[in-house]
Amino acid sequence: MLNSTSYFILGAFVDVGTLRYFYFIITAMLYILIVITNTSLIVVICMNRSLHEPMYLFLCSLFVNELYGSTGLFPFLLVQILSDIHTVSASLCFLQIFCLYTYANVEFCNLAIMSYDRYLAICYPLQYHTRMTTNKVLTFIVVIWLYSFVKCLITLSLNIRLTMCGNVINSLVCRNYLIVMLACSDIQVNNINGLIGVVLSIFVPLLPICFSYMKILKICFSSSKQTRKKAVSTCTPHLASLLNFSFGCLFEIIQSRFDMTSVPSVLLIILSLYFVIIQPLLNPVMYGMQMSKIRNTCKKSLLL
Repeated sequence: MLNSTSYFILGAFVDVGTLRYFYFIITAMLYILIVITNTSLIVVICMNRSLHEPMYLFLCSLFVNELYGSTGLFPFLLVQILSDIHTVSASLCFLQIFCLYTYANVEFCNLAIMSYDRYLAICYPLQYHTRMTTNKVLTFIVVIWLYSFVKCLITLSLNIRLTMCGNVINSLVCRNYLIVMLACSDIQVNNINGLIGVVLSIFVPLLPICFSYMKILKICFSSSKQTRKKAVSTCTPHLASLLNFSFGCLFEIIQSRFDMTSVPSVLLIILSLYFVIIQPLLNPVMYGMQMSKIRNTCKKSLLL
């Protein structure tokens, strides 16, 4: 038995009448677009040996994560949009929490490793391929995913043991902290784990990111125009992706921990789903358009 309730009610859904079909089509189109763009770039990277380099392997991991996170959200959301009663079983709710939280962990860790990769490529171009080998890249990717899965399994196991005194979640999707707040048993361990989780998921990955960009900026100020141009071209999509995802996660933390009743409901809904919708759409566009090697490979593939 998971806990004292077998299902949760998603209280943020409102009756929109026949408009639900419009929202369903828009949501389905977003999901299809995310799947097509991310899958296309994964195939391009995997099928072209010229792209079997550390930077593109990290990108491949990033695109796989976008598909993973989107699949944890969109099918669930599409079903709920068409439903008259917005309930979800406890087991499915915990599964969604696991998917969305592992997605967020993998995303931040992946972006942190990519910043370190850019640091090596710009600051140590001659030693880059000896410092960042294919085996090291694969090890980094496996560690990132395993670490995220284990970390979120620990959080999930702490939630499952709770006894619930309510089952209404004021959200469109299942959220960890909102479920914890429904508990009538002791949640001190959950709160401590939540704070540790925030530090490990956000602030620890920020250390290599800050270190890498401080070193990159130092090199750029003291190097040639060509080096600065290379740094800008390779770091711009990464920085855009990082800032976008950081904004989405920051709002997610604020929304979970603080009273947001004064915020308009439409804006609240958009921002609550921001990090799982905009990020999977932005990354393929940013990296596909900004990185010339991927862009040129895609053009050749289309011509064939």
